[in-house]
Amino acid sequence: DASGIAPVYGLVLAGGDSLRMGADKAAISYRGVPQVVRTHELLAECCEKAFISVREEQRENVVFSGLPQIHDRFIGFGPMGGVLSAMTAHPGAAWLVLACDLPFLSSEALRYLLKHRRAKNIATAYLSPEGFPEPLFTLYEAQSVRTLHASMARGEHSLRKVLIGSEVGLVTPPSPEILRNANTPLERDAAQAALGRSPEDAS
Repeated sequence: DASGIAPVYGLVLAGGDSLRMGADKAAISYRGVPQVVRTHELLAECCEKAFISVREEQRENVVFSGLPQIHDRFIGFGPMGGVLSAMTAHPGAAWLVLACDLPFLSSEALRYLLKHRRAKNIATAYLSPEGFPEPLFTLYEAQSVRTLHASMARGEHSLRKVLIGSEVGLVTPPSPEILRNANTPLERDAAQAALGRSPEDAS
């Protein structure tokens, strides 16, 4: 990039175990399409490229077929492993990283964060209602790779702790709803009801 600012790629973290949900969160449909597909589509609209982050053994999962994948190289490190795998695959890019369990996600919410990007910091993050950076709705700059590797080398793999301990641009979300996630069947049903979807969409 001639401006010296890294291009932004998108990453949907879809490699988790979804233990509390009891079903794959990436496959849950809130608006007629699996959430991982919708999240990838929204990222693809506003980023130069967009990928989903999955474990190697998930590559043949029917929900992920046809989506560009980056497979985890750092196993057992949770979301941090997914982010570092993406940074390793495409060095020099900044990454807009999203969880796949944000039913109220909108393209406006993505563009709002990008508009408030602070490229000189290691990241630009939405501020959660609890007053902490929301690590799974964050734009990680290319230079954050060193900070993340250093954290991993210390055996610490909390993205939130890295953001709290670093110079990060913090953005108040235009609506608190956009950070509302669905980790349990109860939260899923409430989100589907709020979005006007019927329970059979859960399948």
